[in-house]
Amino acid sequence: MSESIKNRYDFVILFDVENGNPNGDPDAGNMPRVDPETGFGLVTDVCLKRKIRNYVEAVKEDAEGYRIYVKDGVPLNRKDKEALDYLGVDKDLKAAKKEDPALDGNLRDFMCRNFYDIRTFGAVMTTFMKGALNCGQVRGPVQLGFARSIDPILPQEITITRVAITTEADAENKSTEIGRKHIVPYGLYRAEGFVSANLARKVTGFSQEDLELLWQAILNMFENDRSSARGKMAVRELIVFRHESELGNAPAYKLFDAVRVARKEGVVAPRQYSDYTVSVDGALPTGVTCQRFS
Repeated sequence: MSESIKNRYDFVILFDVENGNPNGDPDAGNMPRVDPETGFGLVTDVCLKRKIRNYVEAVKEDAEGYRIYVKDGVPLNRKDKEALDYLGVDKDLKAAKKEDPALDGNLRDFMCRNFYDIRTFGAVMTTFMKGALNCGQVRGPVQLGFARSIDPILPQEITITRVAITTEADAENKSTEIGRKHIVPYGLYRAEGFVSANLARKVTGFSQEDLELLWQAILNMFENDRSSARGKMAVRELIVFRHESELGNAPAYKLFDAVRVARKEGVVAPRQYSDYTVSVDGALPTGVTCQRFS
């Protein structure tokens, strides 16, 4: 694998949704997630990571070193077993650990080498943890926070009808059935993330090539993952702050505070991205540069 990254990064993602549900809450009838105290919309970090994983899987198609560990419908233990088989470890993990004190690190290195999402986000590998192996929890260098809408959102419940009747008995009594969809008419969301060069070097080996793929995946994470429920979604801008050092040259919050997103004067109910202005205000701290992708 390539050498791990040398610089810390902090980044801001701006994405929007039009007439769709960006992230339904199963505990609220799959309605768009909302902060009940403020009315701002929310999208979980897990949701965004899923889109990134899906894009990498589509682009790399299980190429060596770029497989995905957390996949829909595939048991995690199946992939854990690959590492054990590769290292010639039988089912008695505790005995194997006594024979080889370096087993933890070897298993971790195998998983990081082969699975892009472990190398990026880390993972909790239950098979290894049950065997009392310390490599069961890998802390990844890339972390995302919840996305939050710039303005409060007003989710709507839309009633729909369908002509396909479920059963023969129902078909005798009615010609249509009623359904419902939850949408956000428009919402611009902001997510913030972090890339630790220190964890990349010490733990997973996250490389410059991995980083470039991450930026590509973020910019395109909705382009090949369409759904009628999600409506029209797009990443509008990715703002990346690069530090000159491994541990960083400024606190992340100062860089995030410099990114200002505001409604244009006279706009009451935003319905498109052009209703906002996005700027990076003020001089950046020494040792930090900014690059904007759209």
